[in-house]
Amino acid sequence: MVLETVLFERDGPVGIIRLNRPERMNAVIEQMYLDLQAVLDRVLEDRSLRAVILTGTVWKRPDGDKQAFCAGADLKKHSAGERSPWQRREYILLAHETTRRIYGFPKPVIVAVNGPARGAGAEMALNGDFLIMAHSATIGFPETGLGTFVGGGVTFHLPGMVGLMKAKELVYTGRILTGREAVDLGMALRSVPLEDLMPEALALAWEVAEKAPISIGFAKKLMQEAPHRDLDTVLLAESEAILACMNTEDWREGIRSFAEKRKPEFRGK
Repeated sequence: MVLETVLFERDGPVGIIRLNRPERMNAVIEQMYLDLQAVLDRVLEDRSLRAVILTGTVWKRPDGDKQAFCAGADLKKHSAGERSPWQRREYILLAHETTRRIYGFPKPVIVAVNGPARGAGAEMALNGDFLIMAHSATIGFPETGLGTFVGGGVTFHLPGMVGLMKAKELVYTGRILTGREAVDLGMALRSVPLEDLMPEALALAWEVAEKAPISIGFAKKLMQEAPHRDLDTVLLAESEAILACMNTEDWREGIRSFAEKRKPEFRGK
């Protein structure tokens, strides 16, 4: 698999995806969305990979490293007027399919924001399971100041994270949040010094990856669906998930390891 705009590596059971257009602050173009979808497909097929970290690359410059998660859409390309109305629509649909895949990805996705996350970058960040930010990183939705509008499910995710009124403020004004502010509002899980960002993300990813992957898959799916269901439907879905888990080798391994007072070795079967 040839990837033009993202890098992929693994750390044991954890796949690490790095947005890789550092000279453009990892701004999004069509190829980046295609590369992200391709690498997610690869991770999905690899049963030994149990969790994913999404982060940005660093631009190595003589005057110092320049951190960026994703500065949003590449406005230079947009302003060139190279797209027809049909191509613009296809671009939006491609972006939304990518964020939908991140949100619905069966394995946990941890987003580690190492620098500015704007527009499309912030949209990708909100679709992960966990958002960890560097203290020096920032996140925001500048679209209304550019005459455009948020996408990627922001109007779906953000009110649930920070409340409707605060979500309106952030979208209407384009206010930029620091890592600490995002944590205070409930948008991010935690904020850490930049040098601790990847170790923190990896520690969480490894902790989750050690759990039974079928159980984690049910947990992600059901918790994301629960707010849109009634209690009886939720209880039925949980019952089916419990019964499904009890028919797996992992469930039997969990019971054995508990009785034998040892760490379980789950295989996703």
